[in-house]
Amino acid sequence: MTKQNLMHIGLDDTDSTKGGCTTYLAAVLIEKLEKFNVKFIDYPALIRLNPNVPWKTRGNGALCLRFTCEPELEDQIKDTATTLWEEHSAIKEKGTDPGIVFYKNREIPAELKAFSKKTETTIVTLKEAMALIKKLGAEAVGFNSCRGIIGALAAIGETLDGDHTYELIAYRTPENLGTKRRVDEASIFEMDKLTLPCTFNNVDSEKGRVIITPRGPDPILFGIRGESPEIVMKAYGLVKPLEPVERWVIFRSNQGTDAHLKPAEALSKLEPYSSVIAKGTVSKNPRIIPLRHVIFSIKNDSAEVDCAAYEPTGDLRKIARELVVGDSVEVYGAVHKATASKPLTINLEKINILTITPKTLLENPLCPNCRKRLKSMGKNQGFRCEKCGGKYGDLKKKESVVPRALKAGLYVTSTRSQRHLTKPLRRYGQEKQGIEEKPMIEGWHSSTDACEK
Repeated sequence: MTKQNLMHIGLDDTDSTKGGCTTYLAAVLIEKLEKFNVKFIDYPALIRLNPNVPWKTRGNGALCLRFTCEPELEDQIKDTATTLWEEHSAIKEKGTDPGIVFYKNREIPAELKAFSKKTETTIVTLKEAMALIKKLGAEAVGFNSCRGIIGALAAIGETLDGDHTYELIAYRTPENLGTKRRVDEASIFEMDKLTLPCTFNNVDSEKGRVIITPRGPDPILFGIRGESPEIVMKAYGLVKPLEPVERWVIFRSNQGTDAHLKPAEALSKLEPYSSVIAKGTVSKNPRIIPLRHVIFSIKNDSAEVDCAAYEPTGDLRKIARELVVGDSVEVYGAVHKATASKPLTINLEKINILTITPKTLLENPLCPNCRKRLKSMGKNQGFRCEKCGGKYGDLKKKESVVPRALKAGLYVTSTRSQRHLTKPLRRYGQEKQGIEEKPMIEGWHSSTDACEK
């Protein structure tokens, strides 16, 4: 029996703001590779990278396919993958910098895994990626600035050994591209109800709106995210598309895992374009700025920083408004670069309220005779009673504790404004602690020839 070699193909940045989709390229490539009798050893990986990089198109997702193949077919496989990658890359569009990486090894080195984790949390340069590719003996091709090589390599290195989720993505037929997506919305709400808590981010309960259907020109009809391949397959069977589905694929992913968040060493060491978890004490009361955004400040021993809950964050903005100076919090979010007119800011995804400080109120004393609230006669001039006419120069204002509706606990931005990597409340308690040893389910993807529901 011929020895099978293990190959990894990483793909990134083939789409543009005008259309295209790297996950669709992966879906088509799966069908092409099966003609070479390859054996996939895992679901295709959909890896979301640092959501704060300023040059991303949409979700900053990179893809990886892992499979075994006969050594004598490797060159044909590479040629087929490269040709298809070129066909699906919007290389003439500004900001599209596609990359494809081929890597042959049974094990993913620790150095490559570390590189991938870095791409999820901060900025990585092409120079770093190319140096690692050379060291590992991998092969890479890129167009334009070739920045997509970074993501393609990172997708190979992210083996999802810990917490991970799954997404089943269904794709549209070519004649429907650019038109409004047609899916029975009632069936999506019903699917959400029947599969909770094992699927997530299907609907926005605040607005009563479906969110599994994107709005852009890409070929995705809808995507269902969940805890297992079985549950997303079940959910797919509950959704009723009102237009043809060309194909669908189940991906394994870091979506919904908070993989982009990294504990901050200190507020004074925050780096722009990173996503952090930072602790501090509220140092400035919340204030409303135009468009109903809420800004407050936190500080610790090292520094002070602004935190912003923007209007689309929904209930999180309401929670932020209730904070007062002295509250102890842990904030989660993206570090926004400071400008001449705007300080360094953490754009909030979550707030974990650790302790709540008592809120006090200074009130005028009650009249000793009629118990009516006294009126001040001026600074240091005492009080008078409008009801009985009494005057009291020796009384002082009374301090009282005001009950606060705010409770300690974790609060997450509204579903509609959650990033791909943000862990929703529904997932807490369902995190995976290690890689699963279960075999891939039968029928984990369906091509053009077998997509009727």
